[in-house]
Amino acid sequence: MTNTEKTTGLDSFTRKYLYVLAGLVLVGFVLWLGSLDFRAREINSALEADSELAAYPFPFRVLTLENGVARMSSPRSAQLSVIQSLRVMFPELQQKDPVSDEMQAAQVELARLQSRAAELVMKEPGVRSVRWVLDKQWLAKRGIYVE
Repeated sequence: MTNTEKTTGLDSFTRKYLYVLAGLVLVGFVLWLGSLDFRAREINSALEADSELAAYPFPFRVLTLENGVARMSSPRSAQLSVIQSLRVMFPELQQKDPVSDEMQAAQVELARLQSRAAELVMKEPGVRSVRWVLDKQWLAKRGIYVE
């Protein structure tokens, strides 16, 4: 047994194997760290700081920011009508007719706040446009599954 083997209890092959393994873990960590979108987190913090947006039941947020395009979560799309989304956000609208005054007011408020969120994001440096994406995860947590 060599002196190194005596002090560490590991033979040469095992030590080399552990060094390679540690190197792979380090490379994986660096790649993972590089994939985090810190800019999107900063913008989301600004959205959360807005009192009107923070009080609304749907959390408008930036999912990704790539090449100046901010992909933002939305509770509505061609896949899911605004009426369905509003009924999820506001249970008191469950039995309301889609053309009722309450439903119309809720639609106007959703459009206003979604526009406000887009305006706040567009004011951020490096953002050229906003692309809305249906927030399937948020809906799934509330029992609505969209494919």
